[in-house]
Amino acid sequence: MWWNIGLVANGVVAVAYMLIVLAIMRPLVAGRQLRSNLLGTATAAIFFTCAVHHGGHVVHMMLPSAGVETAQGLALRASYDWEAAFWDVVTAAVGVYYWTLRRGYAGVPKGGATLFDDLRQREKEGLELNDSVLQGMVVARMALDVGQKETAVAALDASIASASAMISELLGAGSARGDQVLLRSEPATVVDHE
Repeated sequence: MWWNIGLVANGVVAVAYMLIVLAIMRPLVAGRQLRSNLLGTATAAIFFTCAVHHGGHVVHMMLPSAGVETAQGLALRASYDWEAAFWDVVTAAVGVYYWTLRRGYAGVPKGGATLFDDLRQREKEGLELNDSVLQGMVVARMALDVGQKETAVAALDASIASASAMISELLGAGSARGDQVLLRSEPATVVDHE
């Protein structure tokens, strides 16, 4: 009896995991990032090997019904107890739950090649943000040094607006999810020299 539950659960796991592989690989292939986005490729490989492994359990448990590899298939069936069946059902539930989340999750890119941003991309975005803010602050400081208060204020306003726009773009639709809002871990430190 337990092997029947394991058979169905392993089938669900194999299908769910193979669909995850396709969901990861499609944007990587479309964006020609298989070799440049190693995290995405490795994640797809992990899910692929798991899908094959669980699919293999299904095949081996079904083979005795066709009179093929009877000894091995019956041994696998006999090895199933409630614990093995339970964990296969939990694994299947997690795979199905992933798909229920993915369908409605705003933070998952829709067909883009940025399913797994590489560290270099994050560093580039951070440097652009830092450079934008720093340039505005330098212009403001230089303007203050020569007594051009309006120019300094305009440079600071432009820098703030640019940084705000870049941060909003980086966070995108994932900046607030339900009741959870992304906030700083600590408030910004402001130094008053007066």
